[in-house]
Amino acid sequence: MTSSGSTASCRFAHYFVVCGVDTETGLEPDDLYVKANYFTQTLFLSKAGEGFEQSPIRRSFKSKVLVHYPENTDRNPFNKDAVNMLCMPRGLAFRTQADSLEPQFHSFTIASDDGTRSYGFVHTFYEEVTSAQITTAMQTLFQMHHVEHHSSSSSLAGVSGCLGCAGSFDPARDTLYVSKALCLLTPLPFLQAARQFLSQLHQAVTSHTAPPLPLESYIHNILYEVPLPPPGRSLRFHGVQGPIMCQRPGPDELPLGDYPLGEAFSLLGVDNMVQLLTCVLLEMQVLLYSQDYQRLMTVAEGINTLLFPFQWQHIYLPILPAPLHHLLDAPVPFLMGIQRRDGTQRSSLHLPHEANLCFVDIDNHCVEAPEDLPLFPDQTELIQELSEVLLRFGLPPQGGVMTKPVTTSPCLSSLVLEDLMEDRRNGNLGGEELAVLERLQALARRCGGRKLSDGGKTLGRVFEEEEEELRSAKMNMQLREVFAGRFAAMFGRYEEFVIHSAPDLDSWLSNREGTFSFDKGSFLSVQPVTHLHFMSRFLETAMFSSFVDGKVISRWADREPLQQLFDSRLVRERLYDTDDEDSRNCRYRKCTVLFESAQAIERRLLKADHTAIHPHLLDMRIGQGRHQQGYFPKLQADVLAQGQNTNKWSGRVTASRRTDPKRSTPTESSTLDNEQRQVHAHNLRQSKLLDLSPVAVTQTHRDFVDGLLRECRLKTKRMLMERMGKESLELGQGEANITGLQENTLIHGLCDLLERTWGHCLQLKQGKSALWSHLLHYQATEGKMEAPAESPVQCEATMRKDFRTCEPVCCPPRFVQTMSESLSEVGRARAWIHLALEKKMLSQHLKELLTNQELLRQLYKPHAFLLCEEEREQFLFHLLSLNTVDYLCFTRVFTSISIPYRVVIMPMKKLSIAMATVNPWVCVSGELGDSGVRQIPKNTQEIFFQCKNLGRLSTLQLGQENSGLLAKCLIDSVMVYNEITGHTYRFPCGRWLGKGVGDGSLERVLIGQLVSPGGEEDAGRWSGTPPELASPSQSVRTVLGSLGGRMQEEMREAANNLVKHFHKPEQERGNLTVLLCGEGGLVLSLEKFLLHGMKSSRLFQRNVFVWDFVEKAVVSMETADQMGDLRGSTEPKGLPCDSLCHYVNAINASPRNIGKEGKFQLLVCLGIRDRLLSQWLPLLADCPLSARTFEEGALLRDRAAVQSLSRILHTLHEFTITLETALVKGVDL
Repeated sequence: MTSSGSTASCRFAHYFVVCGVDTETGLEPDDLYVKANYFTQTLFLSKAGEGFEQSPIRRSFKSKVLVHYPENTDRNPFNKDAVNMLCMPRGLAFRTQADSLEPQFHSFTIASDDGTRSYGFVHTFYEEVTSAQITTAMQTLFQMHHVEHHSSSSSLAGVSGCLGCAGSFDPARDTLYVSKALCLLTPLPFLQAARQFLSQLHQAVTSHTAPPLPLESYIHNILYEVPLPPPGRSLRFHGVQGPIMCQRPGPDELPLGDYPLGEAFSLLGVDNMVQLLTCVLLEMQVLLYSQDYQRLMTVAEGINTLLFPFQWQHIYLPILPAPLHHLLDAPVPFLMGIQRRDGTQRSSLHLPHEANLCFVDIDNHCVEAPEDLPLFPDQTELIQELSEVLLRFGLPPQGGVMTKPVTTSPCLSSLVLEDLMEDRRNGNLGGEELAVLERLQALARRCGGRKLSDGGKTLGRVFEEEEEELRSAKMNMQLREVFAGRFAAMFGRYEEFVIHSAPDLDSWLSNREGTFSFDKGSFLSVQPVTHLHFMSRFLETAMFSSFVDGKVISRWADREPLQQLFDSRLVRERLYDTDDEDSRNCRYRKCTVLFESAQAIERRLLKADHTAIHPHLLDMRIGQGRHQQGYFPKLQADVLAQGQNTNKWSGRVTASRRTDPKRSTPTESSTLDNEQRQVHAHNLRQSKLLDLSPVAVTQTHRDFVDGLLRECRLKTKRMLMERMGKESLELGQGEANITGLQENTLIHGLCDLLERTWGHCLQLKQGKSALWSHLLHYQATEGKMEAPAESPVQCEATMRKDFRTCEPVCCPPRFVQTMSESLSEVGRARAWIHLALEKKMLSQHLKELLTNQELLRQLYKPHAFLLCEEEREQFLFHLLSLNTVDYLCFTRVFTSISIPYRVVIMPMKKLSIAMATVNPWVCVSGELGDSGVRQIPKNTQEIFFQCKNLGRLSTLQLGQENSGLLAKCLIDSVMVYNEITGHTYRFPCGRWLGKGVGDGSLERVLIGQLVSPGGEEDAGRWSGTPPELASPSQSVRTVLGSLGGRMQEEMREAANNLVKHFHKPEQERGNLTVLLCGEGGLVLSLEKFLLHGMKSSRLFQRNVFVWDFVEKAVVSMETADQMGDLRGSTEPKGLPCDSLCHYVNAINASPRNIGKEGKFQLLVCLGIRDRLLSQWLPLLADCPLSARTFEEGALLRDRAAVQSLSRILHTLHEFTITLETALVKGVDL
C-alpha cells in the first residue's frame, strides 16, 4: 500500500527497515563482493583477501531486506538494493560466543533522483541462528575449508591452522550468531533521536520482560503519528523505554546539523579539520578511511554542515560499500569513505587517483593533503577562535583523542525527589528551581525510579546523557557559527560583483555556457593579498558557480533557502557594521553571535514545544506481538503497511516544512522545471551510482567519459576567453584583464583535469601521478630512457640536438627529470604540462603518448576514457585550441631551474666579415635576473650557455672589448633562443658597434620582444630597440614644421602608456623597459621632440645627436655660473640646473662606453625615475644655446609646447619607477 506524498513529507520517519539473513533462501555467498574482489585485492594489498582462503565464518554473505514499512511513498520511493547495501556495507556477518557481540550503530545518506536527501540510521546487533539449514550450511563450509587447507603444502598448513583457530566453528560446541540491522529512514538528520529510538527498540528485544506494548505500536507511532517538528520548535515523542526529544532550527538559524562536530574535531584536531575543509571547498577528491562506519559519516556530515552557504555538488558517499569500490575510479571530485580492514596500513592502499586526493585517516588522526594546497583565509586566527570554542567545552584542540568530559551530576535518588516535592508544596522553590524539578520528575518517570528494569541506567546517568546531548548541540552550533561568520566576512560584498546580463530566465539558460555571471577579476582586486591564492581557486569551483547561479535565477524565481538565509545575515551585519575599513586590509573579527545561537537551541531542548501522540495498542491478531528475549519478532504487516489517519499535524507541519532551510533542493525551494534543475546538478544521480547491474556500471563510466569531455571543452574555452580578454570586453572594460594569478589558477585546473582523465580506470601506476606514470611507461616501452651520465660537452650537444631539432614526447620528460628542483611525481607531471603548454605542443605530445594502443590496454580497464577513441580525439582537439594563445606558465612558475640559452649575433649581411675583427660579449637580462657577461668565442657569432631561469627576457647588453679603429661592425639584431621552451627573442639594433663610427659606442643596451613562433620575419610589430634617427638635413627641416603636432601626440601617447601601466594590478603589468626605451616609448618620443627644428650640423662634426646639444647646454650653464653671467637667461641658478649638470657629468664619467644615444637614454630614464625630467625640459628650452641650435618654429622654442610636455611628465611623479640594472649599471650619482 502506498501512502500519500503529502502525508509522508511531514512525517518524522519515512521507512522502517529490517535487514538480515533470509532463512528461506538459505546461506548465499555475496556475488557482488565476489565481483568486486579483483578491484578490492588491487586496492588492499594484504594477505587476507576477500576470497575463499578466509574461514567461512569470516566471509561475507548476502543480506536481504526482510521487511520494510510502508511499502512505498510517492515522493520518496524505496530503493531496496541501495538500502540493503548501505545498512550492511559488508554483507552478513557471523559470530560465535567467542567473538564480541556488542551492537553497532552507523548512519548513511541516500539521495533520490530529484536531489532530495534522506538519512538512514542503522542499529546492528547479533541474533542467535535458529535455522538448522543455516547452521548445517556453515558447518559444511567450514569442513570444506578445513580439508582444503590441510591437504595443501606444509607451509600453507601453518597459515590455515591460524585461520582455522581464528574462525573455527563446531555446532556441538559453539553458538552461531548472525547480524541483523534495524534501520530508520528520515528526511532530516535527526541523529540523536533516531539512535535513541532504535536503541530502545533493541533493549526491549533483549529484555527479560516484555515491553508495555507490542513493538508494532512503537514502529507504527514513529512512522505515521510522529510528525516533523515545525521550524524553530522542539518535539517530544515516545520510544519503548521513555520520551525522546528532537528539535528543528528556525528559518533565520543555520540548517539542522545533528552530527557531533566535537567528535570530528576530537578525532582529527582543529588544524586537520581546517585543512580538510579547504580541500572540500576547492573540490578535491576526498577519501575518508576508518574502521568505524559512523566515524566516516560523522566527519563527512560535519564537514558538509560547515560549508554553509555553499553545497557540495559532486559524488557524496561517506560510506562506500565494497561492491562500489569501482567508484574510486571516478574522474570527478568526490567525498567518499571506505572501511579500513583489520591490520591494513595506508602504505598497502593503492588508489587510482592520488595527484589531487585528500586522504583522511581518521583512526590515526591525520590528513594527507594534495601538494600546493593554499591556506584558508586568516587560517591562523580561525584556528585560534575554533580552539577557544573547543576549550570552553573541555575538548583539546590538537585532537587525536576521544575524550568525553564527564559532568559531575549527582546520582539523585527518589528520596531527594521527595524532599524537593515537599519544598514545592511549601512554596520554597522559585521559577528556575521549578523548571529543574520538572525535568527531574520527567527523568524519574523515564527511569522508573532509581534504575531501569533489567540493569538499566541510574537517574543520574540519564541526566548526564541529556546534559551531554545539550552540550554537544550547543558546541555544534558555535563551531558552525564561526565558519558561517568567516564566509560572511569573505563574501560580504559578493552581490556587487554578480553580473545580470540576461533579460529573462530562458535566454540565460540557453546561453549559460557563454555567459559570465560573476566578475572574478574585480572581486579578486579588492581581496587581501594573502587571500588571493585560495580565493582565485575557489571562484572556479562548481560549488561557487552554483551559488552564483542561484543568485542570478532569484531574479525570476524564489531564492533557495540557504542563499536567502545567507543574504539576510549579510543585511543584518551591514546594519550593525559602521566600520568603513578597506576590505583589502580588514582585520579578523571573531563571531559575535555564538552564545545567542546556542541559547536558542538550548531553550528548545530544555522544554518541548510539542508532544506527539503516544504509542497505543493496535488492532492486531491474537497471538501476534509475543515477546521472545533476544529475537526480533516477525512484525504484523497489515498494521504497519499504512497509517490510520491519526496524525493531526499534517496540514500544519506541511506548511512549515516548505520553509525548512536544510531542504534546499530545487524541488522544494523553487518552481524550476526539470531542465532548470539540471543547471545545478553537476553530480551524477546517486541512485545510478548505487545500481550494481552491469548495464548501470557501464553507463556510469559512460557518464564519466562524457563529463570529462564536457569539462575539457568548458575549461579550454574559459582559458581562451580569459587569455584573449573576451570577458573584459563583454564587461565594457575595453582591454584584456587577466592577472597572472587567474591564469595560474586556470592552468592548475587544467593539470587537475588531465590527472583525473589519466587516472580514470587506471590499473597499473607508478607513484601518485597517473599522467607521469604513463609518461614513464611510454619512455620505458620506447626504449628512450636517459643515459646514466654524460660529460658536460656531450650534455650540451645532446640538449641542443633534442630541444632544437626534434619534438618527441620523451624529450620533455627527460628534461623535467633532470630539473634541479626536488619535485614529486605530481610536481613533475605539472611541470611537463606547463612546459608543453608554453611550447604549444600539449595536444601533439599527448596524441603521440596515446598512439601506443598496446600500452594503453595494459594500463587501463575497458571503461577508461583513454580507450574511448572518439571522445579521446575530441579531447585532444579542445586542447589543440590552446595553441592559439601564448603562455609563459613554465617560465614564470619554475623560476629556480637552470635553462640553456643560445645567443646569435646577426650582422648586416654585406658587412658580416667585420665580425672577425671584434671580440663581442653579451649580458641577457629578464624578469628574474641576468646571465652575467658572456664572452662570445672568437670567429663565431653565437654562444650557448646555461644559467638560472631569467624569466621573460627584456634587455640585452651587447659590447666589445677591442677599441681599435678596425674593430667595428654594423649589427642588425641579436637573437636569443630558450632551448627548453622554444621561445625566440629578437633584439633589434641597426647600429654600429665600434670607435669612430656612428655615435662611437662600444656597448649598447638593446630592447627585445618575444617573437611568436613562425613570426621571425614579421618585424613590423616589434616594439624593440628603436631605429636610429638621422640628423636633420636642410631638405627635411622644411617638412618638420608640419610634424610638430604628431610628435606632441606621440609624446602624450608614450606618457599615457606609462600611466596605464601603473594603474593596472601588478600581475597585469607588462615590461616597463619597453615602455621607456622601446619603439614608441618615452625616450624615442622625447628624442623626436628635441630633434624637431634642429639646425644643420655646422656647429658640430658629422652627425647630430641630442646628447651633443645636452652636453653643450650643460657646459654653457656651468661656464655662465662661473662667470656670474647667464647671458639673458630668465631662470636663476638653482636645484634643476645643479641636478642636470650633476647627472650629465656622472653619465660622462661612467666607465661604460654606451655612445651618445645610450647616454641620452640613460639621462631620460634617470630623470623620470628621480622626478627631475619635467624640470630639466624648461631649463633646456630657456638656455641661450637653444636659440642658436634650433629654428624659430622648433618645438623646444615653443613655450606652450614645452609647458604642455612638462605637465605631462609631471603626471608621472606619483609613480615609483624601478629601472633595470642593465640600464643604470656603472653610473655613480
